[in-house]
Amino acid sequence: MSHFRKSILLLLTIALFQGCTEKKGWDLVWSEEFEYTGEPNSEFWDYEIGFVRNNELQYYTDQPQNVRVEDGVCVITARLEGEDSITSASINTLGKHDFLYGRIEVRAKIPSALGTWPAIWMLGTNMGDLGWPACGEIDMMEHVGYDPDRIHANIHTKEYNHSIGTNKGNQIEVKDPWADFHIYSVEWFEDHMDLFMDDSLYFTFENDMTGNNDTWPFDKPHYLLLNLAYGGAWGGQQGVDTSLLPVQYEIDYVRYYQPVQ
Repeated sequence: MSHFRKSILLLLTIALFQGCTEKKGWDLVWSEEFEYTGEPNSEFWDYEIGFVRNNELQYYTDQPQNVRVEDGVCVITARLEGEDSITSASINTLGKHDFLYGRIEVRAKIPSALGTWPAIWMLGTNMGDLGWPACGEIDMMEHVGYDPDRIHANIHTKEYNHSIGTNKGNQIEVKDPWADFHIYSVEWFEDHMDLFMDDSLYFTFENDMTGNNDTWPFDKPHYLLLNLAYGGAWGGQQGVDTSLLPVQYEIDYVRYYQPVQ
C-alpha cells in the first residue's frame, strides 16, 4: 500500500472515531477506550483490594483472572475460588483522573445472576478527609441480579443517603438490560445533574443552592469506580447462587465531555 493511501486511511479512521465520540453541544476532553491488551492502564486506573464494603462476599483483587483488557473491552470477572471463596475486581481513577461537571458516560454490558451487583459510580476525592457520605456519591448505574429488568441511579450526601432512609434516586425498567451493551451517563452542572440510560433521562437531582455541603457536595472533584460485587447488603437480599459463577462485566469505554465553549 502506498504511503499516500495509508495516510488517507489514517485520516478516515481518525474522522470516524471523532464522529463516533462527538456529542452535540459537548467536547470530548478525556477518554479510556481500552484499545490495548493486558492490565488496565496504570496511568488511569488503580484497584481496591480485599473485602471492602456492604458485607459483600467477593474479595477484590488486581489479578488478570479478575480484571483484564482484551478485544477492546475491560473485562471484570467474578469467580468462585474453591468451594466458597469469591473473587472479583473494582477499578477506580482515584489519584489518576478526576471529574467536575460535564458529561461522563460509560458503555458497558452488565452480568445478571442471583447475587450480582455491578456498578458505575463516583465518590468525592476528599473522601479521605470528610468520609462517606459527606464526600458525595453519584451512582450512575447499579443493577442487582435478583431484579434483572431494572437499572438504578442514586445520589448520596450527608443529608440524603440510604443509611438514614433519605437517599435520592430513581429506576428505569428495561427488558433484559444485561443482554447487550448500553450507555450509562451523567450530565453534571453547577445547579443540577441528569442521569441517563442510553437516551432515556430518568433521574434529575437539583442543587438547593444553599451552599451547604450536606445537601450538595457536588461542587468538588469526584473519581470514578467500576466494580462487580457479589451478594452483600443489596445484591444478596434474595440470596446468591454461586453455581452461576464465573460471570463477566464488560466495559467498552469511558468518555468525559465538557460543554462546547
